[in-house]
Amino acid sequence: MRFLKRYFITGLLIWLPLVATVWVLAVLASTLGSLVPSFLSPEALFGVAIPGFELVLVLAVIFITGLFCANFIGRAILSRWESLLGRIPLVRSIYNSVKQVSDTVFAPNGQAFREAVLVQYPRRGAWTIGFLTGTPCTEIAALLEGDFVSVYVPTTPNPTSGFFLMMPRADVQVLDMSVETALKYIVSMGVVAPPGLPPQTQMDLPAVESPGGQAH
Repeated sequence: MRFLKRYFITGLLIWLPLVATVWVLAVLASTLGSLVPSFLSPEALFGVAIPGFELVLVLAVIFITGLFCANFIGRAILSRWESLLGRIPLVRSIYNSVKQVSDTVFAPNGQAFREAVLVQYPRRGAWTIGFLTGTPCTEIAALLEGDFVSVYVPTTPNPTSGFFLMMPRADVQVLDMSVETALKYIVSMGVVAPPGLPPQTQMDLPAVESPGGQAH
């Protein structure tokens, strides 16, 4: 029985990440393909079903749009289009918010996550990895006493959801590991340790002093 269990788990560890990867890619392809209107489907254009045609069409449109907007004329048209959207009350709020986030995350020089940090969350004495995203806005900073930073604490194993925290800078420990390495560490639930970090040192966490001067 133990012999069968051993090889079953070995096979599961091989197939599970592969199946999960294929499933995520399939969902992504299906979502992008659903954006194509019916009159541009291969059935409507060629009278025959072509698997993946919608996905290729969406990717081609995205690439051509980026190519067109990279020149002066394209940027001018884009500027006028954004100006038009900015005059529509509800659309303006949604579009500007999404654009600011996408520009920060996907821009080549964007720094959505600036540094990986170690913070105590959800209570003092419990540590987790977060990402430094900046500093509180002027209005909030004026109400906070001291030097605060903005930190995003992702959930595990899905880092796309999480919590936005504003914490004293003194309570945030900056890590040497890269943002990519920290994300892998979070997604793996701590199983995939960063290179060069011996397992026995993973629990050697730095002490942070409380306002009373006592280390925790």
